[in-house]
Amino acid sequence: MNSLRAYLSSRKRILGYLLFCFLILILIFILYRFPLEALIYGLLLCLAAGLVPLALDYGDYKRRWDTLRWLESQLEEIDDHLPPPRDALEKAYQELVVSLQRSRLTERAQAAYSRSNMLEYYTMWVHQIKTPIAAMGMLLQSESGLDRELIGQQLFRIQEYVEMVLTYLRMEDMGTDLDLHRNDLDELVRAAVKKYSRTFIHRHLYLHYEPLKVRVLTDGKWLQFVIEQVLSNALKYTHSGGISIYLDQAHPCRLVIEDTGIGIRAEDLPRVFERGFTGLNGRVDKNATGIGLYLCQGIMKRLSHEIGIESEEGKGTRVWMDLDSMSVQWE
Repeated sequence: MNSLRAYLSSRKRILGYLLFCFLILILIFILYRFPLEALIYGLLLCLAAGLVPLALDYGDYKRRWDTLRWLESQLEEIDDHLPPPRDALEKAYQELVVSLQRSRLTERAQAAYSRSNMLEYYTMWVHQIKTPIAAMGMLLQSESGLDRELIGQQLFRIQEYVEMVLTYLRMEDMGTDLDLHRNDLDELVRAAVKKYSRTFIHRHLYLHYEPLKVRVLTDGKWLQFVIEQVLSNALKYTHSGGISIYLDQAHPCRLVIEDTGIGIRAEDLPRVFERGFTGLNGRVDKNATGIGLYLCQGIMKRLSHEIGIESEEGKGTRVWMDLDSMSVQWE
């Protein structure tokens, strides 16, 4: 019945025109005083002649109606089951429907992928943050008294994990959170070094750093996160020696953070920016997440900067950040 009502509604003009023709025919019969039998006979002939094509048209309409109702539950296969178009206009509508459906499926797949990545990251993050929390619990229960230094280190690790997950969440909408202006690069580097000063002292590592005297057109908060993350990785995998922070003489707009740590295998280098990749170093350091450098590369792309890594296993790692000559201003 729904299809019949829809059909009658879509054919209102045609049915109205047929009714108008019937009325004219009746009027002619009345004006010329034809016998009633002739009037009835003529009306029946016209009705039969009109009902046959209408019935055939309704049959075709109902098949299309039933197909479309079925496709509502089979949206993924809509482009394979649409009825053949009857004219160019219907073909254009079908192409539009198929295009919208493909776009919807693409967005749904992307949303599912994002949810999967988010769930995977949260699962990993929960396991990571449980370690320093458990360590703090053990320290608090220790009978030998509180070790403020060790508790401070565990709190710092928790702070890092929380900051990373917040950055992971904000990066998706980073475009709405950008504040581009001239930033003193020395201030950003000093803030990062100050944050990890306790780690330098605790691990007896040297820091070689001279004022850079450069201002960069960028978002200071996001660039500082990248610098901090690179510095954190350098400290994590450097057990002796130290870290140098400088501008590359061959590329004056390139900030370099170089360490004397364990380095990265040549076969791992091409994949260090992949999400979740930890390589051999990740097997050595069980707390490695493979998220830090992934975030760094995503942030640098959005800032129109570049980041790269050069390393040799056993000899250290050199991370460089190209800050774009157009955005750099020398003091």
